[in-house]
Amino acid sequence: MDCRVDLDRQELFINGLPAAPIGGRYSIDLNPATEEPIAEVAEGGAADVDLAVIAARAALKVWSGMRAAERGRILQRAAALLELHQDELIELESLDAGKPLAAVRRQDMAAVIDTVRYYAGWCDKITGQVIPVRPDALTYTVREPVGVVAAIVPWNFPLMIGMWKIAPALACGCTLVVKPAELTPLSMLRVAALFLEAGLPPGALNVVCGKGSVVGEALARHPGVDKVTFTGSPRVGRGILQGAAGNFKKVTLELGGKSANVIFADANLDRAVRSAASGIFFNAGQVCSAGSRVLVQRPVYDEVVQRLAERARAIRVGDPGDPTTTMGPVISAPQMKTVLGYIEIGKAEGASAVAGGARLGDRGYFVEPTVFAGVEHEMRISQEEIFGPVLSVIPFADDADALRIANGTPYSLAAGVWSADIGRVHRMAAGLKAGTVWINTYGYTDVRLPWGGSGESGFGREHGDTAIENFTEPKAVWLALDH
Repeated sequence: MDCRVDLDRQELFINGLPAAPIGGRYSIDLNPATEEPIAEVAEGGAADVDLAVIAARAALKVWSGMRAAERGRILQRAAALLELHQDELIELESLDAGKPLAAVRRQDMAAVIDTVRYYAGWCDKITGQVIPVRPDALTYTVREPVGVVAAIVPWNFPLMIGMWKIAPALACGCTLVVKPAELTPLSMLRVAALFLEAGLPPGALNVVCGKGSVVGEALARHPGVDKVTFTGSPRVGRGILQGAAGNFKKVTLELGGKSANVIFADANLDRAVRSAASGIFFNAGQVCSAGSRVLVQRPVYDEVVQRLAERARAIRVGDPGDPTTTMGPVISAPQMKTVLGYIEIGKAEGASAVAGGARLGDRGYFVEPTVFAGVEHEMRISQEEIFGPVLSVIPFADDADALRIANGTPYSLAAGVWSADIGRVHRMAAGLKAGTVWINTYGYTDVRLPWGGSGESGFGREHGDTAIENFTEPKAVWLALDH
């Protein structure tokens, strides 16, 4: 069965079939590296969302009614198909999102396959408890699927973050309507077809492309949706919450970040600088947990700034399809404008751009890897999420000063600590306001560990057994024994 999508025109994917949008609207998907059209993509609307939710509701009875072990086997087959077709998916992701091919293969695709296999193993292990309340009753709990899930996926990691939502929801017996980002719809359409080929019932995984203000809002407000899982900006996250209030949907939000990477004077500077550069310039800085603030203890501040600037200047920026490229473009013209605007703000605030600081070339949305020195904690480039390859290097005096600066933003997604003092790194890990703290490393994630933050970084956690709780509802059963 050949489920390949046509790159000339791509339709919605509803109830196991390509579906033309009811409104008849299509948009042009652009390659961010060349600014050239890739495909014509269907723009869904509220009526298309209705059809997808109806299909998901009908499929819910089939999918949740299936033996758990059989659901697991279908997910394992899906993982095998994803692996078989990974070259195609990697190329789609690179083309659509401007991500270097090597990076997609090394991180994104490997994580996608691992995530599906991990949650395939969960299917027949979602259990309840027998809780002995009194001798004349059998009392126990079970976990049931939460129902129809709306998964709203960002453009920075369409495949990987999409699967963080899809795999656990399906493992729990839920069905989904997925809204990929308007800028990066290609890989998710292909994934939906592959899951169907693996044996997923038609309607269990639907994809409705389109604008967030239309499709995303319709999903958040739809009375037939039981749960929304969203990754994106705090501004949009607030709108999701407002929409979900209509029928009190369960909501998980993974939002922004302004993560601090703290380097003490006794750290291994070779490793710290190498990791700090990767922590901000990977995926052109378009990472929620990007280490966009590097805090450096004053005795080594000048040396670290110099090393970071050298690394920034050595990064190979260019064609994502070139295997030697290490950083591609940002996603779009508006995003490039935002990033360049923050660079000008940093200069106006008095920070010094010791590397980069401008657009690279005149074709494609390329921004030079940029390092700012002399950054003060209160500056906008230190407080606001830029979501681009822009690093603020901030000096600090001691542990207390580092914690004050690191915790001094509305975000709390992640942080890093570099030091040879074992007591210090544990004290810092305890004091940092972050959902994840890396010690003498930075940026690693694994589907087996919880992921998320609080404040402007959202609420709830993805991954691990936490995701099982996200997509199930506990039910208590009380059986009288003395009837």
